[in-house]
Amino acid sequence: MQTTARGRRITGGRLKGGRPNPIDVHVGSRVRLRRTLLGMSQEKLGEAIGLTFQQVQKYERGANRIGASRLFDLSRVLDVPVSFFFDDMADEAEIIPVGQLAADPDDRGGFEPDPMAKRETLELVRAYYRIPDSGVRKRLFELTKAVANAGPTGRDDDGD
Repeated sequence: MQTTARGRRITGGRLKGGRPNPIDVHVGSRVRLRRTLLGMSQEKLGEAIGLTFQQVQKYERGANRIGASRLFDLSRVLDVPVSFFFDDMADEAEIIPVGQLAADPDDRGGFEPDPMAKRETLELVRAYYRIPDSGVRKRLFELTKAVANAGPTGRDDDGD
């Protein structure tokens, strides 16, 4: 564990229990959302900003924090303002008391990322917007809502 000149511990922004800071997770999920909506691979994004795809993965999971200059680079490559990465952030993620930070930056604990950032969801949205006929899109949307409102089936074929 690193310490500053005054003996304070550098925590890496982790919460007690080893969970990543929710802000880091949110920012990473927004990187993944935008990258996926653009149809860009982690490898291509990494090449564009001088990183390996593994580093991009760590950013997207919130395992590693994204510095200001890197966030600026990401905003340029992904063609969004820096503020995009903080949009739709839940209220509970906005302020993390310093006392809740922990020392172990490698333990992810039981933290679950935003379900809206799942690959399945992103691919579904991309496929939906590739439907050229707006009338077909609207009917598909209404069908999806009707199926969802029909109630649980008791099955979940993909194991989620």
